[in-house]
Amino acid sequence: MPNPAVALIGGASTLLSSRAQSSAARSAAGAQTAAAQMGIDEQRRQFDVVQELLSPYVQGGTAAFQAQQNLLGLGAPGTQQAAIQALEQSPGFQYLTKQGEQALIQNAAATGGLRGGNLQYALAQFRPALLQQQIQQQFANLGGLAQYGQASAVRTGAGAQAAGTNIGNLLQQQGAAQAGGALGAGAARAQLFGLPAQYAGFQIARGQTPFGSLFGGQGLPSSNEMYALQNEA
Repeated sequence: MPNPAVALIGGASTLLSSRAQSSAARSAAGAQTAAAQMGIDEQRRQFDVVQELLSPYVQGGTAAFQAQQNLLGLGAPGTQQAAIQALEQSPGFQYLTKQGEQALIQNAAATGGLRGGNLQYALAQFRPALLQQQIQQQFANLGGLAQYGQASAVRTGAGAQAAGTNIGNLLQQQGAAQAGGALGAGAARAQLFGLPAQYAGFQIARGQTPFGSLFGGQGLPSSNEMYALQNEA
């Protein structure tokens, strides 16, 4: 007959072991979940830093592209005229116009053509031609800024996609860690719940009444006793 004290010690040992395993499973899952969360937070922080660094280029490129549309007449009504007038009244255009007209006058004075029709024709054609040239140059300059903005937007998008992929992987790791912790704790509890059945099987294998040694010889009734009780009823 098994010693009740030995059985009690074995049960207590199994109980403590089960609790330790369950606690360890939860601790491991918590550590893995926390580590994954740190990775998620760092991914988001790095993306925010990159986005902040590229934001001026994206904004500048967007504004440049809009200015190109205005010069081409693709913007809101009146924006093309406003863009051309702003370019015509700019200090740079005014300076080039003054220098060009003075050069024409000086050249005509040197050749004795100040009063000729050629000078008046040249002066009349110079300003519109210069404005057209400046419009084309302005469009090209804006195109360079727009390309910078486009490249920055592409980098921002690539960074967002990479961050999304990495965060998704880390979220999967969190789920796997939590699931592993739950399974580990469940296995530890299952081990504890299986202890009475193991002890009963140990007694039955030796022809003894299950749990009889723990309860003064009064364990579960045998099959013959159950049959007799049913007949008496």
